[in-house]
Amino acid sequence: MAALALWVLAAISCWQYGLVHAQPSPNVQKRISAAIKEAGASNSTNVDYTQFVNVFIGTDNFGDVCPGASVPFGMVKFSTDLTGYAPAGYITDPSEKIRGISPLHDSGTGSSLGTYGNFEVMPMFCPGGFNTCNVTLASRERFRKNNTDDASPGYFSQTLDNGIKIEATSTRRAGLERFTFPKKGGKPYFVLDLANDLPASFMGGRMDIDPEKGRITLGGRWGSSFGPGTYSYQAFACYDILNGGKQALSEYGVWTGMTSEDFDAKGLGQTSLNLTRNLIGGVYESGALFSFEGNPTEINFRVGVSFVSTDQACANAESEVGDTSFEDIVAQSKALWNEKLSKVEIDVKNTPANVTEMLYSSLYRASLTPNNATGETQGPFAGTTHPYFDSLYCSWDTFRTFYPLMALHSPVEFAEIVDNYIDGWRKLGWMPECRANNVPGWTQGGSSADNIVGHFAMLYHNEAAALGIDLNELYSAQLADAEINPPEWNTLGRQVNVYKQYGYVPFGVLDTQSVGRQTREGSRTLEYAFEDFGVRQVALLLNKTDDVAKYTNRSLFYRNVWDPQVVSDGFHGFAQKRWPNGTFALTSPVDCSPNDNSTDRECSLQGDNVVGFYESSSWEYSWFAPHDTAHLIQLMGGNATFVKRLDHFFDAGYYLAGNEPSFQTPIGYHYANRPTKSVDRVREVVFTNFDITPAGLPGNDDQAAMATLLAFHLLGIYPVPSTSQFLVLSPFTPKYTIHNSYLNVSTTVTTKGFDARSVKKTIPKGAAAYVKSVTVNGVESPNRCHFDFYDVFRVGGDVVIEVTADKNAVDDCGSGLPESISTGGFAVAR
Repeated sequence: MAALALWVLAAISCWQYGLVHAQPSPNVQKRISAAIKEAGASNSTNVDYTQFVNVFIGTDNFGDVCPGASVPFGMVKFSTDLTGYAPAGYITDPSEKIRGISPLHDSGTGSSLGTYGNFEVMPMFCPGGFNTCNVTLASRERFRKNNTDDASPGYFSQTLDNGIKIEATSTRRAGLERFTFPKKGGKPYFVLDLANDLPASFMGGRMDIDPEKGRITLGGRWGSSFGPGTYSYQAFACYDILNGGKQALSEYGVWTGMTSEDFDAKGLGQTSLNLTRNLIGGVYESGALFSFEGNPTEINFRVGVSFVSTDQACANAESEVGDTSFEDIVAQSKALWNEKLSKVEIDVKNTPANVTEMLYSSLYRASLTPNNATGETQGPFAGTTHPYFDSLYCSWDTFRTFYPLMALHSPVEFAEIVDNYIDGWRKLGWMPECRANNVPGWTQGGSSADNIVGHFAMLYHNEAAALGIDLNELYSAQLADAEINPPEWNTLGRQVNVYKQYGYVPFGVLDTQSVGRQTREGSRTLEYAFEDFGVRQVALLLNKTDDVAKYTNRSLFYRNVWDPQVVSDGFHGFAQKRWPNGTFALTSPVDCSPNDNSTDRECSLQGDNVVGFYESSSWEYSWFAPHDTAHLIQLMGGNATFVKRLDHFFDAGYYLAGNEPSFQTPIGYHYANRPTKSVDRVREVVFTNFDITPAGLPGNDDQAAMATLLAFHLLGIYPVPSTSQFLVLSPFTPKYTIHNSYLNVSTTVTTKGFDARSVKKTIPKGAAAYVKSVTVNGVESPNRCHFDFYDVFRVGGDVVIEVTADKNAVDDCGSGLPESISTGGFAVAR
């Protein structure tokens, strides 16, 4: 989901006014800072990159990041669940209480009620025995102990205010939970939930306790967190609670309760619960309650989860964890993260420490999701032989920077996810736009998967077959999105029939072939046009000449919602929604911007969003034509007016770093031949919106869309989606190397003349930061604004970006501007 929901605007305002925010243990930052300093002083090549990662960035300011224990693309993410607004389970806010720890979470998604949080365990003391335990959510909640929250890649820890410490570590589908109780605290009790999840969406399930084996199995159905309420998913868990016979059960039984009725009922010695949905309403809670003999101070659980069955959940725990110790699972997880993080190596010694921390924390989150649920399929995907990834929230968020970054260093995982997208077309008729909890989620822009698979094809068509991708099949999946109207396009595909008929998505149109919420006509037209560009690019690869012409033309449909008569702040021409008869339906370009004074305007997926744009203003979306910015400049009045308008966009406060349509906008100056202004603006964007605190993201991370945007800014390059072109900026580090183990190449980018003084919000006079030249493998490029994947990252080698403090001398691109369709660009596939 987008980061511009109105509650995020409110959150940003609170942040700017300096409200107090919580922090994890101060030891976390001290540990990271010490590790960066030590690595910079050492000549060792055996670097532990996980020590540079701050997993708590984005756990405040509505960043919705899950700091829980996970492996790269892990299906499980062990984290505590807190009260209040906590979509990812954990938040730093010390005024909220802990309700338990659970193995399933998403990271960087903005569902208002949260997602997953199934199978929570809450440790506790019950001085009066079994029947006195507080088992319902409201009664068992506890505050955390101040300054004890701790986590790193593969490990999570939090301590309750009664001194009970909760720890977890993970594999892909399983993990270990460890609980340390204070000495002389009494007998340890545990509540394990069957019915509870974060959005309170339980639809029925079953739990069984095997006291002899020390195994609790449970599972059921729950509702989607970001999709139609008629959809549901199944999930299962297996808790082995005897630690291989080292722990002994004392009491065990089941419980049910309802907070609204202020009751709970417990059944000592009972071993089964078989519940259906509470149709009359209310949160009907249930689960297991058990204790251990001997008042032990440490208790360990092995946990497996599955989307198929309890048997498979147990098998996952047995095969992935077995008898392995907690410390060894932490070490294994850490090794997996180091393998992933080491794909990007920087000069730690000479890079500002905050840049190192921001970069590796971003790279960490960029491999946290989507969740690799291969072998855990259900519904239409049950038994598929193809890779399966869940939590694709949402393609509209991730096509711009998330997958282009993955393409640089992890093409194998990228190919698996592309195959997963194509498999959606095989099974459902269209590629997924958004998938949450294993069921389709709401469509935001159209079928952005066309740009994701298109980007893969542009960069890896030579290796596609070896990576398991049939390009003709990929193209067929794109064509389904581009040509076939789904009966209901709120969750799959596009409203392409009227789009093709009118050349834009009309406002107030009679559509007799399909249904969907008739809103966002302006932004959907702009997104549909860029999706057509993604189709066009693959047609070019496959030498389908007629289709190239067709989709080139359709990619220019963005022009059909441009109203030259609209004036705002003295600037002429803005995107607007349009009636079927061709007249424009005027709304103010300021509506739904940060400068909108309305307190009740709807700007998201609501039916009364009359603005015509999705979580954006026309001021923001009118810049969106990544494939044809040259013509956009002409629509706006030429280079000088374009630059003046772009300055005003930022200086007047219309820009929001946390909203995806604006991702490329700070680099728009390149297209008007003013690249030094892009460098200035990106520095400002980074240090205004990002930092190394829990509030260090500009709102929702959007499944690491924010993380990857920041990563590209810090590396000094920016991808144009569905192309092999990169825009060149000024790196925040003197040197970095990107390793592509599949292509067996490494590319080192050196910033010649790097000046650490330039790495701040406003570049001081005399600090070298502006690109003077770009040299690729010893050959100086004729331009300094862009280069191509095939010349750089495809072959590897050395890139030298020379920087200077003489801004005026280098404020042009040299021999060529970045490509645009209207100026003959993107004419040849590499």
